[in-house]
Amino acid sequence: MLLPLIETFLRQNDMPPTRFGRSSARDPRLVFDLRRGREPGARLTKRVEHFMNTYRRSQGQ
Repeated sequence: MLLPLIETFLRQNDMPPTRFGRSSARDPRLVFDLRRGREPGARLTKRVEHFMNTYRRSQGQ
């Protein structure tokens, strides 16, 4: 599941959900929608995972 990965990422990087959504998918409500049950498609999942991996590399994690 994608949401637990995002929640961990947010905690580890002290990032607000709106910033994450805007940066990863151009959707500031993304995390809130996922928390309410939105099911991401494969394309969105790949996009978000790519963002998290790229961000971690840029931060030296």
